[in-house]
Amino acid sequence: MTRRRVGVPAVGGTRRRIEVPAIELTGRPGRSRTEEPRRAPGPVAIRCDAGARSGAGHLVRCVALAEELRSRDVEVIFLGDVSGSEWARAQLDERDLPLVAAPRPPAELAARVRELGVTRVVLDSYELAPGTGAALRQAGAAVLAIVDGDPRGQEADLYLDQNLDAERRPFTGERLAGADYVLLRDSVRQCDRVARDTGARDTGGGGAGGGDGRTPRVLCFFGGTDAAGVAPAWVEALCATGRPFEAIVISEEPFETRGPIVVIPPTDALPELMAQADLVVTAAGSASWELLYLGVPTALTWVADNQLIGYEALVGRSAAAGLGDAPGPAAVETLSRLLADPACREEYGRRGGGLVDGKGRERVADALLAL
Repeated sequence: MTRRRVGVPAVGGTRRRIEVPAIELTGRPGRSRTEEPRRAPGPVAIRCDAGARSGAGHLVRCVALAEELRSRDVEVIFLGDVSGSEWARAQLDERDLPLVAAPRPPAELAARVRELGVTRVVLDSYELAPGTGAALRQAGAAVLAIVDGDPRGQEADLYLDQNLDAERRPFTGERLAGADYVLLRDSVRQCDRVARDTGARDTGGGGAGGGDGRTPRVLCFFGGTDAAGVAPAWVEALCATGRPFEAIVISEEPFETRGPIVVIPPTDALPELMAQADLVVTAAGSASWELLYLGVPTALTWVADNQLIGYEALVGRSAAAGLGDAPGPAAVETLSRLLADPACREEYGRRGGGLVDGKGRERVADALLAL
């Protein structure tokens, strides 16, 4: 796929590609995929929810998989509740992806899947009853469960854990594990990072704006909708550094700020905004993989327990700066250092670049359709 460039051509050469690893077969007692007939082609259902309070991370990565399946002429149906956020609902509407209400009880969901003629179901939710996967499999559907470490008792034919170094953690079941299986949207895969010498204003302060004479451009967001409502506190932490910066903050709920900061609602332009940023302050959710792909310097926090596994892996590898879970003095000091030192920022982007090659969704679709 040809990647669309944002702004002037990016620097840094070609993106490193890595070998496609074999699917990890850790097995499940009493079962063998080779003994099962392949399911006949049919619609794929994706079971996930999204909204202003629940966030949109699950939806975003499922949309990426849906884009890949649709490119192969596979019918995709979303099952769940996407409400409370116009932006989240637009992700389906703009792609003509149908949304069908999903009953919560596993047996009723299985009945709905049979009615729709679905042969494969993707589960991406932490709020489903543990027996959901088992009920779907008993109804004749193959199940792919997207997890972040703990499968939470969910039974599936195949699991996907796209967290960095997931392949090194113990797991029981057949699994696609690690950054080779990261699901990226078309809008991200078509972006290139903007060259660092464009769009930045000279501060005239002998490097006071960041060591290279330019005011750093900061993008601040915490999931597609800021469901945890933490954006105002992190903006205050940026201001507390006393360093010059210009910021765009994404929040479903508008709030007042001081300084050169603009607050905007959730937007489809997020990939372009990420590509144009000198520093992104965000949570360790689905967007962290998009930032790795783009090679953008990132400072991470976490706003949900399931994000901690990704936070620890990325910060542990120095692929992102760690801010902890709250904007306290240590986080302010880290932000101050990043704003003042462009070489330090870029080193984080360099370490993260290349960890995600952008082909993960093809590998996941191949495995799903082979069930």
